Amino acid sequence: MLDFSQELALQIPRLRRYARALTHNAAWADDLVQDALERALRRRWLFRIQGNLTSWLMTILYRLYLNDMASKRRRLEIDVDTALPESGSTVEDGWHIDMQRALARLSAEHRAVIVLVGLEQVSYKDAAAILDVPVGTVMSRLARARTQLRAILTGQEGTAAAAPAHLSRVK
Repeated sequence: MLDFSQELALQIPRLRRYARALTHNAAWADDLVQDALERALRRRWLFRIQGNLTSWLMTILYRLYLNDMASKRRRLEIDVDTALPESGSTVEDGWHIDMQRALARLSAEHRAVIVLVGLEQVSYKDAAAILDVPVGTVMSRLARARTQLRAILTGQEGTAAAAPAHLSRVK
C-alpha cells in the first residue's frame, strides 16, 4: 500500500494538466501544482480516508487559482512557447493551438468546468464538489461553455447565430 506522499505523486500529471488548462501558462501552472501539493501535505489530516483524493487536490488547486486571480488580476494569455508546436506543423498541432486559444477566451468558471468534465473526465457531482457549486450549475456552465467554444472555433463568436435564444412571454 502506498503512503500519502506517494499517492500525491501519482496525481501530479493530472493536476498539471488541469492547472495548464486553467492558466495557459506553464510556469504559473507549475507554481499552482506545487502550492497545492504543499498545502495537501501540510493538511493531510483533513483528507477523509474514504474520500476522493483527486477531487480534494483539484479543489485545493482551483481555490489557489481563484486566490491568485483575485490578488494578481492577471490577464489570461497563451504563452508563445506553449502555442508553438515542438515538431513540424501538422493539422493536429494547429487544432491544439486553436483549442488553447479558444479555452483562453472563456471565463474562468466556464474554462474550469469544461476542463474538469471534458478533459479530466470528472463526474458532474465531483466537479460540483471541486468548484463548490450545485450540480445544476455545473451542467448549465458546461452547456454555455460548449456553446461558446463551438462559436469561437467556428468563427461565429459575435454573430446572432452564436447568441442564445431569448424567451419571450406569450399570453
